[in-house]
Amino acid sequence: MTSPFYPTTEEAEEAFYEAIREADLDALMAVWSDDEEVVCVHPTGQRMDGQTAIRQSWRAIFEHNPRFSVHVHARARWESALIVVHCVVETLHIHHDQAAHGLMHSTHVFLRGTRGWRLVSRHTSAALEQAETEDEDGRKHTLH
Repeated sequence: MTSPFYPTTEEAEEAFYEAIREADLDALMAVWSDDEEVVCVHPTGQRMDGQTAIRQSWRAIFEHNPRFSVHVHARARWESALIVVHCVVETLHIHHDQAAHGLMHSTHVFLRGTRGWRLVSRHTSAALEQAETEDEDGRKHTLH
């Protein structure tokens, strides 16, 4: 299997969230840089350094949780030629339940290399404040 090429950080980030929706560990890890200097901090505060630790943590998440998806909104972005930072608000949804099961702040740091853009850091924390989201009809709802 050849490693995917991500020409933009948006494509890399979408592949990351798609891998979460599909509980596809290999696809999720393909978004990460091959460099051992990668870091992932989960909302629990647990920090994983390196490919092996990150893979093990996501394997445990996929094995011990029902299928879930993450809806992203409130994006902020900073970029240079070789590094891009995305700050997003994520809403966690379990299975097909439309009710939000968690609101989180995540920061993704991408580095450009020979295989396109790759994730080198993800830091997620639980959001304490309320946020608004819109449903399919454009009505605003407050998330708690």
